[in-house]
Amino acid sequence: DETSQTIERYVIGLRIEKAKEWLQAGELTLTDIADRLGYSSSQHFSNQFRQLTGQTPGQFRQAARQPRVSLD
Repeated sequence: DETSQTIERYVIGLRIEKAKEWLQAGELTLTDIADRLGYSSSQHFSNQFRQLTGQTPGQFRQAARQPRVSLD
């Protein structure tokens, strides 16, 4: 059913956005994040995160820790 697919993708997007917040904060492990978001495993979470963002949760966390360089 096309409608449930759209809803499913929306919910996955919300979960990944929440994961990004937690990854940037750096206080939770990947396993903790996966558990809190209801994933069956941290591997499943990591795979879905990579599919939506193009990077692994670890890569995202590392990039979030890098100081931003101003373009001026």
